Amino acid sequence: MSSRAEIRTLQLTRLQKLIKELVRGNDFYRSRLQEAGIDEKIGSLEDFSKKLGFTSKMDLVWDREENPPYGSNLTFPLESYSRFCQSSGTTRGPLPWLDTNESWSGMLDCWDKVFEAAGVTPADSIFFAFSFGPFLGFWTAYESATRRGNLSIPGGGLSSMARLRAIAAHQCDVVCCTPTYAMRLGELLEENAAEEDFDTIKVKKIIVAGEPGGSIPEVRTRLSKLWRGAEVFDHHGMTEVGPVTYEDPGKPMSLCVIEGSYYAEIIDRETQQEVEPGQRGELVITTLTRNASPLLRYRTGDLVQKTYFNETLCLDGGILGRVDDMVVIRGVNVYPTAVEKVIRGFQEVVEFQVRQTTHQSMAELEITLEPNEKVESPEKLAKQVEKALQDAFTLRIPVTCANTGALPRFEFKSKRWVKEERT
Repeated sequence: MSSRAEIRTLQLTRLQKLIKELVRGNDFYRSRLQEAGIDEKIGSLEDFSKKLGFTSKMDLVWDREENPPYGSNLTFPLESYSRFCQSSGTTRGPLPWLDTNESWSGMLDCWDKVFEAAGVTPADSIFFAFSFGPFLGFWTAYESATRRGNLSIPGGGLSSMARLRAIAAHQCDVVCCTPTYAMRLGELLEENAAEEDFDTIKVKKIIVAGEPGGSIPEVRTRLSKLWRGAEVFDHHGMTEVGPVTYEDPGKPMSLCVIEGSYYAEIIDRETQQEVEPGQRGELVITTLTRNASPLLRYRTGDLVQKTYFNETLCLDGGILGRVDDMVVIRGVNVYPTAVEKVIRGFQEVVEFQVRQTTHQSMAELEITLEPNEKVESPEKLAKQVEKALQDAFTLRIPVTCANTGALPRFEFKSKRWVKEERT
């Protein structure tokens, strides 16, 4: 276990090396660093944070529009790049991202840490319940596993039932997917256990990412029950930066930053200064080993709470929400993750949808639940959930129930919030 001083010394050394490469070859950051008076001789992380401004998502969007198709944030000549991925989308479309073999390998090293922390051994077989599109997380997780020697089974192009049959046939030890999809597969497992030969499904661990649900206790409890006692491990990352955190079994419901690869800051959005342990703020990331397409002081938009565990910076409770997803309802700040936490406390709820309507700048919420088939009185369940929401937020949020199968299901990231403008 490294001390805080040792961690920060390593981070500074890697930052100095990165800055030297960027000043030499990266058009996007060269002028920013020079204007801030920063070169490879930067003396401290604090000095770096004080001098250099933030990088925002819109900075990346504008750069790619001005320098199509990949932007100017490339440290090496284009022919050096071998990997293409893209983000799941912005208001102006997905962001493409390129990597060299070296920077890609650095991200596989981060996934090694995720698997190691989850207790996955090279003898374990892993099923990847992904579509294997251009999203970075699919490929880095898969290739890290194959590099470690794990039997790695891709689930792209299969229906949900076909994926469950594959998990059963290959007696997979680990499943990787989003929390939403793990729940969907778990529900199908429970519903079809009598008709299908699923006795061989004895998944030991489920590694989830892509949504905050992996660190919500109510979601984890339900996932473990559906998957017959499997352990749930959370992780988070972004296409723009790579795999950032892992869950240490000694500190469940929290995410530890891979500090050898990332310099992380947690800032107060108003003062833009680092918050104290126990306080909440926005996660800001500087990539230290992804030198081919790096980001310096990137505002992720993730709301987190700062803490430490075994000298490592941690995000207590995981990703608490997106700072831009908060909605003010009659003067009360409401985050989608907080709503989900309340609803997932009811095992009878299979799926739900939140409708957010705005009229003359005033927002309101309505929630539709889909109960399981065993619920005798959906109206009673709706009232119970409505009361729980009122207790949590001191707000009356109308709750109704839909018929079985009426609400959409999701394989990747869920889209449970529907926003409408009313004239």
